[in-house]
Amino acid sequence: MIVNEEFLSKLRRAFSLNLYEVKLWTALLSRGVSTAGELSDIADVPRSRTYDVLESLERKGFVIVKPEKPIKYMAIAPTEVLDRVKRRLAEITEERTKRLEGLHSSDILKELQQLYKQGIEPMQITDFSGALKGRHNLYDHLSMLVKEAEKSIAIMTTEDGITRKVRALKPLLEKAKARGVKIKIAAPVNDKTKEVLDKLQGVAEIKEIKDMNARFCIIDGKQVLFMLMDDKDVHPTYDLGMWVNTPYFAGALQDLFEMAWKKA
Repeated sequence: MIVNEEFLSKLRRAFSLNLYEVKLWTALLSRGVSTAGELSDIADVPRSRTYDVLESLERKGFVIVKPEKPIKYMAIAPTEVLDRVKRRLAEITEERTKRLEGLHSSDILKELQQLYKQGIEPMQITDFSGALKGRHNLYDHLSMLVKEAEKSIAIMTTEDGITRKVRALKPLLEKAKARGVKIKIAAPVNDKTKEVLDKLQGVAEIKEIKDMNARFCIIDGKQVLFMLMDDKDVHPTYDLGMWVNTPYFAGALQDLFEMAWKKA
């Protein structure tokens, strides 16, 4: 049996399996029922590893072991496998979420906070900066900054960027607004963005600053997160940003933003 490498890669990502697991699983799917030796030959997996991998697939709910001599393995319908994987993933996620929520009032978190404060105190102002790679990391950090905002949030973004920010930040921006934070967003205003911008009515002031193509956020005139690349030219995985905590630079950028805002 020959299975396309690209197809195997998709299966690995979709079901969180390793290479040997997807090879043996697809081999078994092509046979329905088979022995470990037969599957080893079909899938080109070393026999020394085949039994361990099949046991792993059994634990994950992908195959059934038939108690015969020799032992045989039976495939389970892919639709049922998908349901099992989704169900187990939901159970694992719920369990981990409860475990993490329990840390809020635990001594563990108090000790971690104490360690963090001890490490922060001797730091120099130049230490409060960092590079962020990947859009997930950028938005995680941006979310943290929005949650920390006390007075103002100024955001400049692109046509696609405003859609991402409304999806990721709207609840946080609403909470910031409720605690008195002034929010200004500069973004393209057109037919494509009108629907998402309408969702921010009452939450933020919105203007279009023409002839400016940039992506950044200023928090309280003290912290800045700015993206280094045009989001039209970079894959989300390779998006890059810089975070700096410096009132000097952030304040100057805030002044420039306000000047452009008044002219918009």
